Amino acid sequence: MPLVILVRHGRTQANAQGILAGWTPGVHLDDQGVAQAGAAAERLRPLTLNAIVSSPLERTVQTAEAIDRRQRRAPGIALDERLGECRYGEWTNRPLAELAKSPLWRTVQERPSAVTFPEGESLPQMQARALAAVHEWNARLGDRATYAIVSHGDVIKAILADALGTHLDQFQRIVVDPASISVVRYGARGVQVLHVNDRGSDLGSLARTRRRRRVEGTVGGGSGER
Repeated sequence: MPLVILVRHGRTQANAQGILAGWTPGVHLDDQGVAQAGAAAERLRPLTLNAIVSSPLERTVQTAEAIDRRQRRAPGIALDERLGECRYGEWTNRPLAELAKSPLWRTVQERPSAVTFPEGESLPQMQARALAAVHEWNARLGDRATYAIVSHGDVIKAILADALGTHLDQFQRIVVDPASISVVRYGARGVQVLHVNDRGSDLGSLARTRRRRRVEGTVGGGSGER
């Protein structure tokens, strides 16, 4: 039952300015983003991470490095391009306010599964590659692993939509803020989503969970102890 900690990178200047950065090189955390990444890393300090897997883009690597520095036994950082931002093609590095005037914008909001970005990839392709990465890392690290994936808003939303059993067309209902933490437990008999867009709760209970035998899919709602 791997425990997957999904961390969105901290804020960038592009986020603050409403620019769709995509795969634009040289997009780093701004001062607020650095502080956010540090706070997220502190919240993960009680957990012993077996791996930190990051998108290769600078803003995610910076966030992953903050997490790695605060681990008692730093596992290092593995880069996986499949967890990189959606390839937005001609939309890359353009203001969201401008993109909102495009006819494609409404489809992005209402029927993402039908969207292929001009000269870019489709949202289903993005979701498929991200899920392939998650399942491969689950298999590689094993059932007892607790590990972090540091990625981007749309990528994490797509992973969460799958974990929740929700069609990609509903993934815009999920909010994933900068430096937020979402947690998914993958089991042999199903998937449990423990946190979504969490920006402040005590994550120490997740460490305690790993020391107990977990019964998946409890009847009656369970005791509230994770």
